[in-house]
Amino acid sequence: MLKKIYSLLVIAILGLFGGQNQAYASGGDDPIEAVMHHIGDAHQFHIVGDVYLPLPCIAYSDAGFFFSLSSAFEYSHANHMSLKAIDGYVLYHDELMRIKGDFPAGVVELKTDGHVDAHSDQPMPGHSDAHGEKQVVDEHGVHTEGGHDRDEVHTMHQITHEGKTYELESASKLQAMTSWYDFSVTKNVFSMFLAFLLLVVIFSSVAKAYKKNQGKAPKGLQSLLEPIFVFMRDEVIEPAIGHKWEKFFPFLMSLFFFILFSNLLGLIPFFPGSANITGNLGVTLVLAAFTFLVTNISGNGHYWRHVFAMPGVPLPILILLTPIEVVGLFIKPITLLIRLFANITAGHIIILSLVSLIFIFSNGGENTGGALGGGAIAVPFVFAMNFLELFVAFLQAFIFTLLSSIYIGAAVEEHHHEEAH
Repeated sequence: MLKKIYSLLVIAILGLFGGQNQAYASGGDDPIEAVMHHIGDAHQFHIVGDVYLPLPCIAYSDAGFFFSLSSAFEYSHANHMSLKAIDGYVLYHDELMRIKGDFPAGVVELKTDGHVDAHSDQPMPGHSDAHGEKQVVDEHGVHTEGGHDRDEVHTMHQITHEGKTYELESASKLQAMTSWYDFSVTKNVFSMFLAFLLLVVIFSSVAKAYKKNQGKAPKGLQSLLEPIFVFMRDEVIEPAIGHKWEKFFPFLMSLFFFILFSNLLGLIPFFPGSANITGNLGVTLVLAAFTFLVTNISGNGHYWRHVFAMPGVPLPILILLTPIEVVGLFIKPITLLIRLFANITAGHIIILSLVSLIFIFSNGGENTGGALGGGAIAVPFVFAMNFLELFVAFLQAFIFTLLSSIYIGAAVEEHHHEEAH
């Protein structure tokens, strides 16, 4: 029985990570690029082999709203670039980008002016490389259009059409505002909607079961979820917050189950799983921001007095202590978002790195013996890591909820007799 399970796991890993095999075959020997591609976001969802589920691309600029499916761009997975531009938008390395300048409207076929030697990463002088980045070669070596050395990460994303070069512009972000905004349903967004839908369906069913079986022993999903609610209530939320725990219980349990379901979906290596939801800084930032807002909006006078004017502290010390307390208000959510992001992303990277051994040893699929040897090494470790990541999925949801409860508890705690004492 164990041999059958092991054989099926080998076949599953070799088959389900077909996208990674393509990455090695088409560009093809960089395990870092392949791993980062899999943990990143995308505008299409890999199903199996060459089959991808297109997702909606939605953008807004001064020209108005733009709507399209990612499949309309005819994305090339070999060079990570659109084969078409639509109304001045292209897909570049799974990112929707806008073409700056007076680029023609409508659907435009994109062509390359130069080529990259299959056995060398040196592009032809004066032409675009396979990734659409303008390169020039001088007596000092290969440089980017901006004159930076190739070893530095200073590249200007460009495409060339009918002899004219156009710069590609990313969507507006918190750290850099541009001329347009991206509202696309990416792989991570799709998976978040799926997690939300699963939560609604499951807890609606459990709520109906409670009403139907009131006073009776729980059954089915109700019996599975009730111990989790009871444990979180009695051992985490109520002790951390105190007598006001009921007010924050729905929020904290929503946090817990959303993080848990997102983590579990990320462990499924095939559609509709595999999205690295909580390994995305934007997602963990929003979750931490919710905790930050709930904590500080709920904070009482005692809480804010200890932040800005701690009782019993001399004024010279207070001048030093108050800025530290204010900074601490922001450090708490930052630690929340980094902890969740780093732990989930690290797990994905370790698993994918182990899977990469199969393709490294097989030389991109050319050496069957190497593939079997890599699989013999990788599969047991991947199997063990998946069990560990299953534990981490619960642990990180628990830690995020526990720390949120502690922060909220500190904000609503009452000290009636401290000053008198």
